[in-house]
Amino acid sequence: MSWSKLKQQLESFLSPALVGRVQYLATSYRYLPDKAGQCYLAVDKKNVLNMNDATTLIRWYSAELEVKNDPNIQIPIHNEEIEAIRLETKGLVPEDRLKAIARGRKISECAKELMLAQSSLSKSNFVVVATKFLSTSIEDNMESSDILLNILALIDRRVGKKRVLNMGERIKSKHPIVKYFYELRVSTL
Repeated sequence: MSWSKLKQQLESFLSPALVGRVQYLATSYRYLPDKAGQCYLAVDKKNVLNMNDATTLIRWYSAELEVKNDPNIQIPIHNEEIEAIRLETKGLVPEDRLKAIARGRKISECAKELMLAQSSLSKSNFVVVATKFLSTSIEDNMESSDILLNILALIDRRVGKKRVLNMGERIKSKHPIVKYFYELRVSTL
């Protein structure tokens, strides 16, 4: 599919409140057929999503430890997780330590997922992922571990106000770029 046709389809699914604010842009190299162009997202005419650009507004993690130490990532801990650790340790660990262990385990999982999703985004081809987005259900795109699919689903007009607001807890453990687009979408509701 050509870029102009793909862009037109993506823009047709854009939330009405974001039309004119979010843009899909691409560069191509006319005289270098072996060099692929770059695609990126712009919000209010500022480049927001382009892995190769150092001027992007979003922080990209370079190590798992950075994710673990980032105070902006909030990981909700549920009683079931604490109970599972209590059973593992046979009740010998104090209550406050159980919460710390559960949080440590969960943030390690989150860090691994974020690093994996971020590295796959840097290697992915925007056109391939966007085509997959158009051929997959909105629910599957929202549940995907792919950062770009999450973003495209968040700014989609098929995702209503109630669904966006109900995503608040799940978004807390996502990559900062997904949080950025979530906050952008919430601000338009």
